[in-house]
Amino acid sequence: MNLEHYYFYFIEALPKSLCDEIVTLGKSKILQKGLTGGHLDKNKKPITESEKKLDKRNSDVTFLDDSFLFKELHPFIEEANRRAGWNFEWDFSEACQYTEYNTNQYYGWHCDGWNQPYDKNNPKGFVGKIRKLSMTVSLTDPEEYDGGNLEFDFRNSIDYEFSKESKKVCTEIRPKGSIVIFPSFVWHRVTPVTRGNRKSLVMWSLGQPWK
Repeated sequence: MNLEHYYFYFIEALPKSLCDEIVTLGKSKILQKGLTGGHLDKNKKPITESEKKLDKRNSDVTFLDDSFLFKELHPFIEEANRRAGWNFEWDFSEACQYTEYNTNQYYGWHCDGWNQPYDKNNPKGFVGKIRKLSMTVSLTDPEEYDGGNLEFDFRNSIDYEFSKESKKVCTEIRPKGSIVIFPSFVWHRVTPVTRGNRKSLVMWSLGQPWK
């Protein structure tokens, strides 16, 4: 699929007070090590349990499903989907993932799309759907951390050797309250944090498989 825009952004879209409220909510829960699962590896095969290791991902996460989050964030999904010209059909969003990256934590190259639609073992709103749009919200002032860059690769390749020409650092996400939205099949990573703590909120919006 050829796209004119591989991501769409809103700089400082959320008030800092709301970002702080989300952080407080996230910290009120028990954070656990983030895992990978359901994605494709570089040979187009599902990632196995044995591959859910820290060499792929090292971050601390919890999930938030408070209704005010969807009310605040869904309008940005809708606007980005329209203005970027994607016009993907979606009708459901998963619980938001609150994530903290401390010093030396990261998330390696991956895409958010799963290799199969959610099956009947998942909640009702998930069944038969795939991830179509991904959102990342910055919850931290950029002065509070170094590293932790969100990077994209626009070739949508499953080859882990990415060229400089195809890779882009998403500087637009750095300001606190900024939002970046992109198709869930776009490859991306978060580079290691070298100082401080990077907090973010991620949400995935689902729809029926591509036709």
